[in-house]
Amino acid sequence: MGIIEAVILGIIEGFTEFLPISSTGHLIVVSHFLDIAQSDKQKAFEIIIQLAAILSVLFAYKEHFSFKKIELWKKIVLAFLPVGTVGFLLADTIKSLFSIQVVAWAFIVGGIIFLIVENYYQEEEHHIDLVDAISYKQAFYIGIAQVFSLIPGTSRAGATIIGALLVGLTRKASAEFSFLLAIPVMVAVTGYDLLKHYHEFTGENFWFLFAGFITSFIVAYITMRLFIAFLSRFTFVAFGLYRIFLGGILLFFFV
Repeated sequence: MGIIEAVILGIIEGFTEFLPISSTGHLIVVSHFLDIAQSDKQKAFEIIIQLAAILSVLFAYKEHFSFKKIELWKKIVLAFLPVGTVGFLLADTIKSLFSIQVVAWAFIVGGIIFLIVENYYQEEEHHIDLVDAISYKQAFYIGIAQVFSLIPGTSRAGATIIGALLVGLTRKASAEFSFLLAIPVMVAVTGYDLLKHYHEFTGENFWFLFAGFITSFIVAYITMRLFIAFLSRFTFVAFGLYRIFLGGILLFFFV
């Protein structure tokens, strides 16, 4: 991998991590087109760009990182437990699902679910517009929904947003809770992988790691801001249609 490939993947990770379109699915597809093998070196790179996305949340929502928000973080930890438990117990099974065919079908199914949910969603009936107002029960149900994101191509953001919409959050609150919930999930995943692949973080790999990190951080930060602005005027229908379209393209060309 060179600097150009690192920047491209950094853009893909930063842009897709917090949108309901699956960062993992897009990275698998783009890596395939760039002919990048899933080596230890590549895994180390993916860890770096995911860490960059985590840091972008810290900067974008720094007001939520204080002792005054301890109740909110208790709910976020509760929402993390289902996916953390299932992911740990079924790690090998989940890894076996990583293929373009699985990603394609997950794109399509997820897109259809978004269209169905949006068809019945009534904004005036959903009164929770602040993440702090989420109940423990709602947080746990969102955590259950997040378990489906373990299927490659489903999208962690997509699963949590759908779960949040179904339990009574506005589109804005659903997206913001998804951003914050990404932190324990991604810390757990990247922390484990860091221990496995730390030897790849050597001087010879520094520049492409640095390029991917900076790119992912900047793009993720901008994407979160634009996404919230988008949701103040539009729905998730466009994301549902995009998922179905991309899934269909992948099935046509690769399956």
